[in-house]
Amino acid sequence: MLISISGPVDRRSVSATYEVIHYPETSYGGFTGVDGTMAFYLRVNALIEPSSHVLDFGCGRGCYGEDPVALRRQMRILRGKCARVVGTDIGTDALENPYLDEVRLFLPGEPVPYPDESFDVLLADCVLEHLPDPAAFFAEARRLLKPGGSLCLRTSNLLSYFGLAAMLIPASKRAEILHRARPDRKDEDSFPTLYRCNTVFAIQKALTQQGFSGIAFGHESEPRYLGFSRLAYRFGVWHQRWAPGFLRPAIFAFATRS
Repeated sequence: MLISISGPVDRRSVSATYEVIHYPETSYGGFTGVDGTMAFYLRVNALIEPSSHVLDFGCGRGCYGEDPVALRRQMRILRGKCARVVGTDIGTDALENPYLDEVRLFLPGEPVPYPDESFDVLLADCVLEHLPDPAAFFAEARRLLKPGGSLCLRTSNLLSYFGLAAMLIPASKRAEILHRARPDRKDEDSFPTLYRCNTVFAIQKALTQQGFSGIAFGHESEPRYLGFSRLAYRFGVWHQRWAPGFLRPAIFAFATRS
């Protein structure tokens, strides 16, 4: 199927058109069968009990509440599904997050201001790629989780085409290029990336070193970042269907604290 475009181009609508062509199930509910947020939070929700105390590490301002897809938005909002959801972050925007029972800020390099073994589930979604000291994060996750508690992690994969491109682009240009690729993403939701523990193998090693038992694996959703070009989007669809797991753009990790 060919797409003819004339006049000013709205990249968001073009990307959505590509999405429906290659993932026709999108027309029924607004999300693809490989949607990364749906896949990740389906498992997060399965790990939460009504009695659970959950920590959202790097909680941000709660931009997921602006998701136009109702079911995906409901999957991401955990408040009301468990005893308590609290957030922690270094940015003051987190204080605006309306989907948490409490927010506590902390300074980089300092412990998160909660006692040992406070939580049943610790969630870190798109956080690890921004951390200057991932080893300290995994140690802190172990401290904060109760024995038998679950660590749920989603992050970017440095070995993917997206991760490698991000590392090759000068830091001063990354925000501009990201905005072109994802014009629906607000500037306040974009942060500098470091990629210091961003391969399946590195994350699995970090989990083992801190005494977690669990898995890390690659996941690839629809290539929304490639919606600027029909050819690029087709490449992304091919990659999504055939690339080996360790090369996929996202990494999911689920682990249990001993």
